[in-house]
Amino acid sequence: MKRVSMVLATLTLFYSACGASAPAADALAKPNVVKINNQVYALLGPIGIPSKENRGYMVNSTIIIGDKGVILVDTGFTDEIGRHLKKAIAGITSKPVTHIINSHHHGDHVLGNSEFPGAEIISAEKCRELVEKSSHEWLALVETLTGLRFPNTKPVPANTVYAENTKTPVTLAGVAMTLWVPNGSHTPGDMMVYLPGYKLLIGGDILVHSMTPSFRDAHVKTWIATLEQIGSMDIKTIVPGHGPLMTKNDVKAMHQRMAKLYTGVEAGYKKGLIDSEIRQTLDLHEWEKMKNFDDLMGMNINRAFLEVEEANF
Repeated sequence: MKRVSMVLATLTLFYSACGASAPAADALAKPNVVKINNQVYALLGPIGIPSKENRGYMVNSTIIIGDKGVILVDTGFTDEIGRHLKKAIAGITSKPVTHIINSHHHGDHVLGNSEFPGAEIISAEKCRELVEKSSHEWLALVETLTGLRFPNTKPVPANTVYAENTKTPVTLAGVAMTLWVPNGSHTPGDMMVYLPGYKLLIGGDILVHSMTPSFRDAHVKTWIATLEQIGSMDIKTIVPGHGPLMTKNDVKAMHQRMAKLYTGVEAGYKKGLIDSEIRQTLDLHEWEKMKNFDDLMGMNINRAFLEVEEANF
């Protein structure tokens, strides 16, 4: 027993010194599984930014159960999270994951792809380019924010892609759906999934609920136009990239907030103000209620300012 204790202590010191994550069973929070219907389940993850406590798990995924397999939308930030989602899926259906849809290139949505070998991976064309280009940056980010190491997390880009500004009806695993790649919105390579038979939209981070959206890689003005298009669709249920399920009224509120913010930044720019000065002129009381407001709002205003500046150059 004394020898075992010494080995465990040595391993703990090793992992702490390396910043690596010691093996831990059930270290991740269980997803909140919401049954939308007999075929579609939302796996809602925690809300927040990556931390040692959540181990980078802070994303929503969706499964669509087809005739012989499962379509999984978004796979999480690490190989560990990919396995975690695979376990949750196995508790719902015995069918294998045969198709993966990546809603955009951000690491929290794509870096679990490798845990589903043999699955067809689908994304926007620009998403694949950005996964190939920037996944190492996203892995470095999650390791920095969590203080953990994920040496087995490897990027696996899509093998089937769709061009920007397209809506393509497809049938995957016997399920009819439309893959919508809008003009660059949350990122240059977003993809949404619309199931007309269920009036269901899976939105990725174009849609988030109860939290501040990230403008990090956004085309903000185009994003606002995309939200307006969503508001005109025949939709009953929306699975956002983060946060609880949404309604069309929630989309309308998000559209109004973002449009008002962009208009305010544009008005400040035309008065000759810089972004930090513009922030003092904006009415942000609705934004202040949301999670991650303090972490993201400064960056968001700066991103909108740079976009306005470029448009008026």
